[in-house]
Amino acid sequence: MINSMTGFASLTRDDETAAVGVTIRSVNHRFLDLQLRLPSPLSDLESRVRALVQTRLSRGRVEVSVSLQMRQVPPPEVQLNGPFVQALSAAMSQARDEGIIEGGLTASDLLRLPQALSIRERLAEGTQTPAPLAAMVESALDGALDQLSAMRAREGDHLRVDLTARRDALAVFVDDIVRAAHAGRCALEARLLERARELSATLPVDQAALAQEVVRVAQRSDITEEVTRFRGHLAHWEALTEGPEPCGRKLDFLLQEMNREVNTIGSKADGLQVSELIIQAKAELERMREQVQNVE
Repeated sequence: MINSMTGFASLTRDDETAAVGVTIRSVNHRFLDLQLRLPSPLSDLESRVRALVQTRLSRGRVEVSVSLQMRQVPPPEVQLNGPFVQALSAAMSQARDEGIIEGGLTASDLLRLPQALSIRERLAEGTQTPAPLAAMVESALDGALDQLSAMRAREGDHLRVDLTARRDALAVFVDDIVRAAHAGRCALEARLLERARELSATLPVDQAALAQEVVRVAQRSDITEEVTRFRGHLAHWEALTEGPEPCGRKLDFLLQEMNREVNTIGSKADGLQVSELIIQAKAELERMREQVQNVE
C-alpha cells in the first residue's frame, strides 16, 4: 500500500459546554516523530492522544494541536483547610479566655485568610478531564485522523502512478541491457577468437584449449544471476505496493538492492550500449528513491 506522508487536517467538535478543535500536519520522516500540543486543562489526555495517533500512522513527522474553548465555565472547587481552621479556632478561644479578643470566628474571617480556603478551577492543570470532554477530544482527533488518512491516500495514489511507471521503465531497461550484454559478449568472443587466429599464425597453439579459454573469459561477463535477482526485486516491489501494509521503508531497501545489482551488471557486462543503459537505469532508480522518501 502506498500512502504519502504529507497531509493536513482540521476538525472541530462542540456541544453546549465546550468546543474542541484538532489540527494535524504531517510531512515525511524516517520514523514516526509525533509532536503534541494540548491546552493545560487537557494535559492528562496526552498519553491517550499519542496512543490513538500511533495506531493510525506509522511514519512521518506529525504535529497534533488541540484547542479548547469552554462555553459553560464549571463552578470552582472550594476546599477547607481543616487543620489550619481548627488550630486558628483554638488560638482564638485561648485569646478570648485571656480577654484579648471578643466574639467567635466568622465566615468573613475565613475569607480574609488565604490559608483557610483553597479555590481552583475544575479544569485546572493536573486535574482529570471529565469523561464527556475527553470523549469529545477523542472524537475530534479520530475525525481529523480520518481526514488526514484520506489526504495521504490521495497523495499516495499519485505516487503510485509515478512509481509504477518508473518500475515498468526499469523492467524495459533490464530487457534492453540483457540484449545489449548478449551482443557485447558475442562481440567479445569474436574479437578474442580473431586475435587467437592471428597469434596461431606465428605461434603453435592448441586450438581446442584456446577456444575453451575464450569461452571462459567471455563467461565472466555473464549477468544472468544479477538480472534474475533484479527481476525478483521488481516482482517484490509490485507485491509490496499492492499489499495492505505501509511499505515505504521496504521500498527504500529494495531500491538499494536494485542499485547494487545495476552496479554489478555495469561492471560485468561488455559494450558501449550497456554503459548507456546502465546510466539511464541508475538515473531512474535515483528518481524513484526521491519519490519513495515521501511514502509512508
